[in-house]
Amino acid sequence: MTDELKLTIDSAMTGRIDKELAHHLTDISRSQLQKWIEDGNVTVNGETVKPKYKLAVGDEVVVQPEKPQKIDLEPENIPLDIVYEDDDVIVVNKPQGMVVHPAPGHPNHTLVNALLYHSPLSTINGEFRPGIVHRIDKDTSGLLMIAKNDLAHRSLAAQLKAKTNEREYVALVHGVIKEERGTIDAPLGRSKKDRKKQAVVEDGRHAVTHFKVLERFQHYTLVSCQLETGRTHQIRVHMKYIGHPLAGDPLYGPRKTLPGNGQYLHARLLGFKHPRTGKQMTFTSPLPEYFQKMIDHLEKTDRPS
Repeated sequence: MTDELKLTIDSAMTGRIDKELAHHLTDISRSQLQKWIEDGNVTVNGETVKPKYKLAVGDEVVVQPEKPQKIDLEPENIPLDIVYEDDDVIVVNKPQGMVVHPAPGHPNHTLVNALLYHSPLSTINGEFRPGIVHRIDKDTSGLLMIAKNDLAHRSLAAQLKAKTNEREYVALVHGVIKEERGTIDAPLGRSKKDRKKQAVVEDGRHAVTHFKVLERFQHYTLVSCQLETGRTHQIRVHMKYIGHPLAGDPLYGPRKTLPGNGQYLHARLLGFKHPRTGKQMTFTSPLPEYFQKMIDHLEKTDRPS
């Protein structure tokens, strides 16, 4: 939605303004509409209102969307932790807190900005995601494969689609998992209750996560998770679905959780066939310092009784 919208409320739209507009404007999230309302971009009868305002028959509503943020993709001299590099691929160890590619709200200081300063990248994924074959969340750390040219990009993307690559994560979750290992096979899609979140939904996309217990504490469990598919927030949603949300997760975890700057989730292992030589390549990354310190702390203070 880019143009101003004017609505006259009828009996079918009497309710909270944020909820009713979200039903009417299906391409805009409720949270985005709430922000527009709070910022004064939505008026009722010429006056600004709160998101909880209850619409009445005959109300005149004007929605003036925010202008899209202009993003100028520029190379930035940001240090990179490069695990491997040749003429076709880069394997990089992304730190927690770094966004992978520019988007509204994060126009710069991303991994892509740093990569562009370092090397030419593939062009298949468009202007703002050059080289990016797969992503991990801002507050997830660990290994990513980057394509330096389109040949490499096509090969790596095909391996992801065929599920022939290896991706293993380490996660610290709430609660004690009794089983030594297990598989979560549950379809994922956008949450019907909160458009910011993903959820297990009947009509979602096929998603499979395999997990194995690495260490148990009194109130937490350290697990490794192997992805068979790569859906948005897959490990975070799947582990919550079985009653063990990730520690530190601000979106899917409980309010009372371990301190930190986000979920305790690290992409520890990455394997793929080299796009030019066909040689199998496997890379590993140790837990970052903040994660290892928390494990050390739990081993001292949260041992099973």
